[in-house]
Order: sequence, then structure tokens, then C-alpha cells
Amino acid sequence: MVYAVVRAGGRQEKVEVGTVVVLDRQQAKIGDKIELPAVLFVDGDAVTTDADKLAKVKVTAEVLGEERGPKIVIQKFKNKTGYKKRQGHRQDLTRVKIRSPASSKDSETQRWHTRRAQALPVTVATPTPSDWA
Repeated sequence: MVYAVVRAGGRQEKVEVGTVVVLDRQQAKIGDKIELPAVLFVDGDAVTTDADKLAKVKVTAEVLGEERGPKIVIQKFKNKTGYKKRQGHRQDLTRVKIRSPASSKDSETQRWHTRRAQALPVTVATPTPSDWA
């Protein structure tokens, strides 16, 4: 299992490939690719937290759209003075889909698996009805 914890707008999000995450507003258009800084990277049993190694990790995401959060109502009231104040707020958000949390090690591993898969012959056994019993 490969996943990363990324820093996004003052918060940290745990992401994997294909995860859709809602972040604070990012300055990007729909369809643009953005990079998110990794705080933690987990590749199977290997856990990376070292800043020098995390500098090599690139987590890319594609912007799916922009939206607004739920309305928050702020009310202030002071007793016996007639002071009342009502205010609303909606946070601007960006929805992104994680494309690749990958390190330089992942690309080397991917190349090795690709070469190995091309070298190995594949045989497929088709089950017959007599095998089902």
C-alpha cells in the first residue's frame, strides 16, 4: 500500500492515487496539475519522514473544480446594551484528484516490474465444468 500525508492549506490530508480531496482554494484552473508537499510517505513497510528524502517525493493532483463550503453563521450579542451583530461566511474550496504520490524509487521499481513482466511468459488455465465440483 502506497500513500502519503500532504500539507494542504494549513491542514494535512492522507492521500492515495485516485483519492478525491477537498482543499482550501488553490490558485489553479480546472484541469491544471498542482504539486502538494509531502509530510510523510509510506511505501509498503518503508515509512519516510526525513525531510531530505521527502524532497524527492512528488505528489501531483489534478484540479477537478471549485466550490464553496457550507454557510457558517456568526452571531454576537451583548446583554442589556442592544448590541446584536450577525455575519455569515462561506469558505472557497478546490476539489482535486490525486494522480501520483511517487518517489524516485517508485519509478525505478516500476521500470523493473515492467521489464520483468515483458520477460515472463503468461499461461492461462481455463476452468472446465468438471473443475467446479
